[in-house]
Amino acid sequence: MADDKKVAEKKEDFLYIVRIGSKDLDGERNVKNALADLKGIGDRLSMIIVKKLGLDPTKKIGDMKEPEIEKIREFVESKSYEGLPDWVLNHRNEIISGEDMNLISNDLTVQLQEDLNFMKKMKSYKGVRHETGHKVRGQRTKANGRHGLAIGVVKKKE
Repeated sequence: MADDKKVAEKKEDFLYIVRIGSKDLDGERNVKNALADLKGIGDRLSMIIVKKLGLDPTKKIGDMKEPEIEKIREFVESKSYEGLPDWVLNHRNEIISGEDMNLISNDLTVQLQEDLNFMKKMKSYKGVRHETGHKVRGQRTKANGRHGLAIGVVKKKE
């Protein structure tokens, strides 16, 4: 009987959905894996964040109290992760400001699209390759990557 009360109490305090970075995270996952579900944060960065904030990586994110969740939310949404090495961040040396940032969810997709449009606008090599639909990173193109072409030989009508 006492076990039933503990389960009932736990269910009342438990958050099944935690919203961080404009995404709903599953409350039944541990903190490390729940943070890694966010676009722009991988396994390694989520573990670094958990250690930086002094949290237990095996604790379920739904069991955490509101101040701990708010601490995670503020850190993740701050964009500039102070005290972390540069190689962890996903948007280093930003074109205009030169800052090192880590973007998440919609901010990341918008920034990548803006960077691509900027490369196309200034007619850089990568921008021109993107614009024409060719390989961008130096891959061979003679025998590979032939998508979207007609199949077979087309003869002229005389």
